[in-house]
Parts: sequence; structure tokens; C-alpha cells
Amino acid sequence: MATNRLGVGFVGAGFITREFHAATFERIRDADVTGVMNPTVSKAEAVADACREAGSGDPIATGDVRELVAHEDVDAVWVTSPNHTRVETVEAIVEEVQQGGADLAGIAMEKPLARTVGEAQRIVDLVEGTDLNHAYLENQVYMPGVDRMKELLWDSAEGAGRPYLARSAEEHAGPHSSWFWDPERQGGGVLSDMMCHSHKVNRHLLSRPGEDDLEPIAVTCDISTLKWGRDDYAAELAEEYDVDYHESPGEDYASASVFYETPEGDLVVGEATNSWCFVGSGLRITIELLGPEYSGTINTLESGTDVFFSDRAAEGAGYVVEKQAADRGQMPVLPQEGATYGYLDQNEHVVSAFRAGENAREDLRDGLDVAKLVAASYLAAERGERVDFDDADLADYVPEPARGEFAAGPAGVER
Repeated sequence: MATNRLGVGFVGAGFITREFHAATFERIRDADVTGVMNPTVSKAEAVADACREAGSGDPIATGDVRELVAHEDVDAVWVTSPNHTRVETVEAIVEEVQQGGADLAGIAMEKPLARTVGEAQRIVDLVEGTDLNHAYLENQVYMPGVDRMKELLWDSAEGAGRPYLARSAEEHAGPHSSWFWDPERQGGGVLSDMMCHSHKVNRHLLSRPGEDDLEPIAVTCDISTLKWGRDDYAAELAEEYDVDYHESPGEDYASASVFYETPEGDLVVGEATNSWCFVGSGLRITIELLGPEYSGTINTLESGTDVFFSDRAAEGAGYVVEKQAADRGQMPVLPQEGATYGYLDQNEHVVSAFRAGENAREDLRDGLDVAKLVAASYLAAERGERVDFDDADLADYVPEPARGEFAAGPAGVER
């Protein structure tokens, strides 16, 4: 590294970078934002300006990923770019590293790692063919509430028995950008976008602290388009995002169960529910962990802090919480939203790991494992039956919505 401080470059300057990743570096010691890359350079410049104003770095802004990683002050990259660009982005970064054009300590990849298992495996193979340390950026397993709940309940598990059921849901009214709504570019719909969170946090909570001791054995899943395929809403998507949810829909609702085996041969279950058709105060993450004599619950919209704006307010509330659907009325406030969602603890840990010359706690192989759970979920929904994990051929599987062959009703339901 150029200095004892880690210089971080962002590949991507969209919502997740602007509102969460970049903002955390105001509070992370031993790291600065030193570069931002985005094909639309004005977006990169906007994030770079915000970092300067916050005192978290003096980053360059560029539209070229090779220029970013070649910059002498960029020691590691956080890849937050759209899903369909991930493989080519990593190919370019690895090529620069191997040819001596970039001297990097590590690469961190935003969830999901890729659109398919094949793409995820390609990314892992590319990165592991170098000396780069790596991290999978799954923020929910770093949420302070998740950490504390797991710690407390697993203390009880020593006497009462390990937890046997985790439930996780992430729901909001729909994504920010057009590529999220395109099943081919995104890799599917809400299952690809958000169930990667839920599968991972469920497995994390059900695993013994400090270990990943569960073996996935079977998956069930249903996916549907409940809201955004309706005429008025499909027309809204066509006008705002130039996508056709009548011709090529993605699912806006998904529900899955993963059955795991413990080292003792017991069965434990992770239930995941996700939707782009939740209309409420904003993004809602709910997580539960249940065991023989205990349970725990998290709901991010129950923050303990609320604000109210009347209809006569001169202007609306502005930004209060991610994915808010209104700007008047009573709304919950998350005083440290990025910290609540786990971004601060996650990025602090990744910075520390890269500075120590190590992979992060969650590395790219964890991202590959999640990609397999996501693919198995899509396959179960397509078949309308439980899929045995070991027998599922996932390497070349492309989900039904990403193939443009998804009929937007519930899988396996005859009408």
C-alpha cells in the first residue's frame, strides 16, 4: 500500500455508494476515499465532491476502471456497479493487477456477487488467481442488532439447544434504477436483488458463533408478480424506466425456505420473504431467530424516533429513510441509517482485514455460496417442487425471469 492508510476506490456511484458506502468513511479510521469511477462521470464527481465536503478524502473522479485502479492512491476497490457489468469489471481489474498496472491490497464486491453461479464462480476464480485479498459486502450480517441478538440467544443455546428457525424479510416499494427492473441485466427480480440478503443472514444466525457449520440440503420457493405487472403500474415502469413488465416481467414477491443439516444431524430452517410491493414508511427489514426456549426479533422501522409532517407543511420531509414512499405524515427516523443496516461495521472490518493482509470475515466464496442458494431457489420455483441441493445442477442455470421465460403467476399453481 502507498501509505499506512487504506485508499479506497469505488467502482460505481449509484445510490448504494452515495448514501451508504461513501458516507461510512466519515467515521472509519485508517482509510480515505481516493477515487470514484462511474461511466457517467458526473455521478462520480458528485460522490467525490460529497467525500471532500465530509472530510473523508480527496478522490479522483473517472469513467475508466483501469485509470481508477492504476492511481497511486487507490489501494483497494469496492465494486458496487450493476450486476451485468460485474464479470467484465473484475476481468479488467485483475488484468491490470497481473500486468503490473495496479498495486492493490484487496477487492470488495457488493451483493449479489453475480447474476448466476457460473458468473460468481468466474469472479472467484479470477480473484483467487491473484494475491488480492477479498471481501463479500453483505451488510446485514454486520448489523449491530443482528450481532447482539445472535450473541444473546446463542448464550441460551448452550443450555436449551441451538436455534432451529430463522426468518428474514426485506421489503420496499421498488428499486432506484432502471437496470434493477430489467430481469436480464439484473439476473431476475426481487429474489436476486434481496433474497441474497435474507439467505445469508438466516444462515449466519443459525450457524454456531465463529463457524459456518450448516450444510444446505433442500430448498423450496415460490415467486410471483403481484403489483408491478398490473396495467397501471407496468405503464409507470415503462414510462420511468423503459422496461416492459408485460413482455419481460421479473418477480416482485418471493418466498423460500432453506433446510440445513447441523453437525449433529438435526434439521434447521431459514425462511426468507422479500418484495418490491411493500407500501409503508420505507425499507423494512425484519429478522427473527427462534430456539427451544428463546426468540429474538428485529424490525428496522421500529427505531424509537419518529417525525410528523402535516399536509400544510411548505415542503415535504425530504430524505428520512431509504425507499420512503411519502413525504408527509408520521415516519420513523433511523438516526444512523447506514450503521443500523450494518454498512459502518462492515466497511470498518473490511478496511482492517485488507490493512492486515487478510480476507474479510465474509469473502467472495461466501458470495458464491449465496449465489448457489439464490439459483436453487429460482430452480425450485420454476419446477414447483422442493429441490435437493446436492442434486441440483446450478453451474449453468439461468433463472427463468432472466431468460425472459417467466409467466408472472405463482409457479406450479393451475388456474
